Amino acid sequence: MNVNWRLIHAARNSYAVLSSACEQAGFILHPVEKPADDVTCYSLNSLNEPAVRHEIAHAGCITIAGGPHATARYTDVARYADYVVVGEGEYTLVRLLEAIRSGTDTRIPGVATKDHYAPADSSVRLDAYPAFSQMKGYVEISRGCPFSCGYCQTPRIFGHCMHHRSIDAIASFANRYQHSRFVSPNAFAYGSDGIHPRFEKIERLFSALDHSIYFGTFPSEVRPEFVNDRSLELITGYCANTKLHFGAQSGSDTVLERLHRGHTVGDVINAVELCRDHGITPVVDFIVGFPFETDEDQNDTVQLISWVARDGMVHAHRFLSLPGTPLAGTSVRPLLPNTAQFLGKLALLGKLTGSWNAPEIRFFRRPSNDIP
Repeated sequence: MNVNWRLIHAARNSYAVLSSACEQAGFILHPVEKPADDVTCYSLNSLNEPAVRHEIAHAGCITIAGGPHATARYTDVARYADYVVVGEGEYTLVRLLEAIRSGTDTRIPGVATKDHYAPADSSVRLDAYPAFSQMKGYVEISRGCPFSCGYCQTPRIFGHCMHHRSIDAIASFANRYQHSRFVSPNAFAYGSDGIHPRFEKIERLFSALDHSIYFGTFPSEVRPEFVNDRSLELITGYCANTKLHFGAQSGSDTVLERLHRGHTVGDVINAVELCRDHGITPVVDFIVGFPFETDEDQNDTVQLISWVARDGMVHAHRFLSLPGTPLAGTSVRPLLPNTAQFLGKLALLGKLTGSWNAPEIRFFRRPSNDIP
């Protein structure tokens, strides 16, 4: 049985992770740019899903869809895909492929069809699966998030309890590269419950790595309240990166509270100042256009962006209503004219990047052969 993986730019690391898990079970995920016999797998987010929905519905093969959009909207996706993997895929996808190959019952926990769904009865232990194999990817060191930010899918897909890959397992994969980069919802939470940092574990991890370390930069950003003298000393003492990437999301404490972010504007200001004191350039994320954002809230965000840009970099995003989140189904608030003008000016000055007008720029690059 041939098993294929539909190449989509935003799902490169998912391909690496699931490819290695399937390879352990004897399935090779062949990369394809259109559906192919016998099985084709897709990883969907909310921006690439409309572009491949028609393709999946009319594919002349068995189709399996997973990813954040499929997890949040599995009932909808099951109307046009044969199978939908809901949540973590390493264990569930392999079980499904084995059932398809053997012709046995495909009513597997964690797999939805148009006629059946039962929640997954297992969770993934990261050490049980390789970080990557033939298809190289970043090393995922942590999964899950104890926070409940209103716009974020992470805790809804992977749960609120953090789990981590062991230091030995991380080192065995990271040391195959000349530069070590990692995937984590909050890199400074490695080895912890996600709320109370365990910096001694991070130092032990760094000590086990024998190449250049990039930590706290894409794709392993950190939270602002985890930025302190100790965490920054670890970066300057062990790491090659001279930038630290963390999320402010808003310059309004009212908005942060409604989002359940778990930090304040003061935490952001403190993190930026500490980075400056340690000779590190802060790269700070902001989201503009929250549905409940007032003019005053948006102006507060612009003021904080302006202040951050003096000594650092800004990465701005337009609010995106993602399925499965508390803010699903809400509408983006239009940007004030002065907000759009100011962000554009900072971008021209090289102080700001991101997709504050068109989120798809960040999340999806549409191949020329995609079916609309």
